[in-house]
Amino acid sequence: MRKARERCSLFADNKAYRGDQMTSQDLDVVIVGAGLSGIGAAYHLQKRCPGRSYAILEARQAMGGTWDLFRYPGIRSDSDMYTFGYNFRPWTSGKVFADGPSIRAYVEDTAREAGINPHIHYGHKVVAANWDSDAARWTVVAETADGKVSFTCRFLIQCSGYYRYEQGYMPEFEGMNDFKGEIIHPQLWPEDTDYTGKKVVIIGSGATAVTLVPAMAEKAAHVTMLQRSPTYIAARPSRDAIADFLRKILPSRMAYTLSRFKNVLLSIFFFQLSRRRPAAVKRNVIKLVKDQLGEGFDVEKHFTPDYNPWDQRFCLAPDGDFFEVLKDGSASIVTDHIDRFTETGIRLKSGEEIEADLIIPATGLDMQLAGGAVFTVDRRIVQPHDLFTYRGMMLSNMPNMALAFGYTNASWTLKVDLTFERVCRMLNHMKKTGDDIAVPVPPADLEPAPLLDFSSGYVQRALPHLPQQGSYAPWRTYQNYIQDMLAIRYGKLEDGHMQFCKAGDWHAEPGDVRRREAAE
Repeated sequence: MRKARERCSLFADNKAYRGDQMTSQDLDVVIVGAGLSGIGAAYHLQKRCPGRSYAILEARQAMGGTWDLFRYPGIRSDSDMYTFGYNFRPWTSGKVFADGPSIRAYVEDTAREAGINPHIHYGHKVVAANWDSDAARWTVVAETADGKVSFTCRFLIQCSGYYRYEQGYMPEFEGMNDFKGEIIHPQLWPEDTDYTGKKVVIIGSGATAVTLVPAMAEKAAHVTMLQRSPTYIAARPSRDAIADFLRKILPSRMAYTLSRFKNVLLSIFFFQLSRRRPAAVKRNVIKLVKDQLGEGFDVEKHFTPDYNPWDQRFCLAPDGDFFEVLKDGSASIVTDHIDRFTETGIRLKSGEEIEADLIIPATGLDMQLAGGAVFTVDRRIVQPHDLFTYRGMMLSNMPNMALAFGYTNASWTLKVDLTFERVCRMLNHMKKTGDDIAVPVPPADLEPAPLLDFSSGYVQRALPHLPQQGSYAPWRTYQNYIQDMLAIRYGKLEDGHMQFCKAGDWHAEPGDVRRREAAE
């Protein structure tokens, strides 16, 4: 056990804990974030662990997370709603790709019907959390309009998403101050923005850009998507014919479950096919784009990426709306590099200049773990990159804490639903055995690997700040729902890597948290 003097000095060095605080209440569980994941966590907790006290701490003044924050034109899901919806609450509207307001309403309805609303504390931004092994408690510090407050809890669930809410990623383009028009990042979109009759340039080729182009083409004079390199884009029907048929002949929950499972299997099949036969999948995707756009369009230049399918996320165009606006001329696509902004638009490396009244840098997100909060274990500051992920839901040597982190190749909610099921199993197991602590401890021979096997810019920028995964299960994340379902939902809790013990029986000594130099 550490000396008290050493622990206190380390605690004092952590600026996040300075200042006056009042302890609000002691709870069984604190959930950080009232978005899709946080409301899902609360539902599972109420259903599977009845009687447990909990609170949801939400930094913003509204529920919904991403789906309340993002208000840009056309905002929608880029995963089908039969797998993006909760496993416990059927998605019944029929749209495969729902718009942002519909998803926000779905989350709000779930919270209201389950009686979750009274547990939400809005305007509580979590800035720090310390684990005390002797007490087997987390102390969670939140900033509010009235100052800092703290909550203590037995278990902490992080559902604050994976990116920085305050700002998106914005490259420094030369001459931005020279531009006389407006520049608006999609993440900070003012809802009263009027772009009617304006020339719009959207920088980027990811899901946000592919969503914005057809949505804005309806009112803008012209929309140009300016991309540095192509992305895989595929048309997909906005209605699921099989799901619609099943709803006609089966009870809604059964129809939803079958539709969900069908789509899970299809996504796994397509991902595995992309990994095993990337050249064949690439040829077929490019052929489908040519079929959408017809003759005379330079598909080789604008729609043929230099990476394999699923090295980055696929972009989907409901009913081919993105291709339709390219065909009718209300939108165009330019593949080139930016030289600089000018007073009237953007000059490209090729010398061409694109005129614009409004420029939208759909240049991605700034990834951030747990909302940027500082974590300490027995008052020792923890660096996320020094840790390993356990089953993609917990971190090595971080007791009684789970992270909601979804799939990169499938719907986010598929994985987080499994995560919350596992957390509830652990809580019930500890109640039965009388244990206070559940902590995943990595073996000494575990080799580190990047958490995400994605070449996307926002991922590559974030890897040095994210936890790592290990070289084998349960420390390796396989991005496979069926495999995870069997392991997480039905696998043993005491698997040789997860340690259960009573308060005071476990402490994170310096050697327990693997230092980066040792891992490398």
